[in-house]
Amino acid sequence: MTDPAKALASQLANLQTRAGKSLDELTTIVLASGLTKHGEIVNMLKSTLGMGHGDAATLVQVIQHAANAPPSPGGAETSSQGDTTQSGDDVHAGLYSGPKAALRPIHDALIAAMRALGEFEESPKKTYVSYRRSKQFCTVGPATNTRVEIGFNMKGVPAGDRLEALPAGQMCQYRLRLTDASEVDDELLGWIAIAYGAAG
Repeated sequence: MTDPAKALASQLANLQTRAGKSLDELTTIVLASGLTKHGEIVNMLKSTLGMGHGDAATLVQVIQHAANAPPSPGGAETSSQGDTTQSGDDVHAGLYSGPKAALRPIHDALIAAMRALGEFEESPKKTYVSYRRSKQFCTVGPATNTRVEIGFNMKGVPAGDRLEALPAGQMCQYRLRLTDASEVDDELLGWIAIAYGAAG
């Protein structure tokens, strides 16, 4: 079974290679910027370093988590931005336990990217988490022990190799499966942004 810590380490290694800078160098850049809001830091990294949105969002999440980790296990994290009900450890622990633990970095990368879009509600269900504005725009959860499934509520988007259109009457209009956090790329984030915008 893949170790989730090793999976995240691999993701960070790839991110550093693409950026041409070490994690320490990237952390220094973020801290020196004086910015505190997730979206502002992501935009700064994209504009100054040319980073992709997914890489920038993941990096910011890792840095902020390290800086704001609760002192004891299970403690709820608070957000100064007030953008969501951010208690990720509590929300996701039940979904990503046992054999599914290796999939947690995928979900974490998605949420880090979604936070840059703005405010949303996070509603945990038995087998997935629903993300809503005035209505649900996507669902995220482990479909099996080896993949995470994202459901999108949006219309008029062409399906393809990655994005699967679902039959009418389903909870979501589209579905996409991920097996690695590196698949949280600009194309995927574009679909999330469309769904997010349609749910306002």
